Amino acid sequence: MHPLNLVFMGTPDFAATSLAALLAAGHRICAAYTQPPRPAGRGHKMQASAVQMLAEQHGLPVRYPTSLRGTEAQAEFAAFGADVAVVAAYGLILPAAILRAPRLGCLNVHASLLPRWRGAAPIQRAILAGDAETGVTIMQMDEGLDTGAMLLREAVPIAPDSTAGQLHDVLAALGARMIVEALTAIDRLRPTPQPTAGVTYAAKLSRAEALLDWRRPAEQLERQVRAFDPWPGTFFEAGGERLRLLRAAVQAGQAGAAPGTIVDDALTVACGEGTLRLLRVQRPGRGAMDAAAFLRGFALPRGTVLPCPAIS
Repeated sequence: MHPLNLVFMGTPDFAATSLAALLAAGHRICAAYTQPPRPAGRGHKMQASAVQMLAEQHGLPVRYPTSLRGTEAQAEFAAFGADVAVVAAYGLILPAAILRAPRLGCLNVHASLLPRWRGAAPIQRAILAGDAETGVTIMQMDEGLDTGAMLLREAVPIAPDSTAGQLHDVLAALGARMIVEALTAIDRLRPTPQPTAGVTYAAKLSRAEALLDWRRPAEQLERQVRAFDPWPGTFFEAGGERLRLLRAAVQAGQAGAAPGTIVDDALTVACGEGTLRLLRVQRPGRGAMDAAAFLRGFALPRGTVLPCPAIS
């Protein structure tokens, strides 16, 4: 394989894994495009993205425009003369002028089996939906939202206890391997149009979705806990506090109690269907604890009714 001249476009750890693989494979990275530094942590200090930090470690030029629609930004991008732009969880829409600039176009590393879960949060949405598998698609980008023709596609199973964080790491490594493979065989790959059937959209996550609604089936709530780990983290209200739920398990049988009712002394909660045992809980400003340790310092006896969110 002859090294290619690449522009890399990505922001979080998922993207940095692909950038590291491309550097290790010997490709020449003309520039790295990423989201600008943003306030993070309790001190709200400006934090560079994972891609920016890795790029600067390797002495790569870094760009973080707020838009790519202006002629100046487009001219700068075209001036790099890239063979290919590799895009992974970048965060900006690429207009037609950017898509056309590289000699061989723009390739996207997408963490789903397209056309299922186009959009911003494919890993979390796959877990929330109870999908048995997901994967990575290497796609030739067009002007649509993850609608481009597929070059490579590889599936992985979703384990019954997979969290979004765990699945993220698996798919990041898979995507890194696949983009290197795609570039190695780029002259031989034949783009396959995405089928029109089976399209779903992975909407961006919001903190509002993290509130547990005990009226929902226990199986859905357990998937919600895993899908929102590590961010934004599911929570519920009890004793005037917002408690984070980090791990839970569906219990067999029906509780015969109103949703939100604690039905035993082991922190098992009645749901719209079935019951959910809360296994690991965290109070604000404190460390996470197993249910038994948590209950020794926070009384939630049998018969307590946890509030359900107001219906809007």
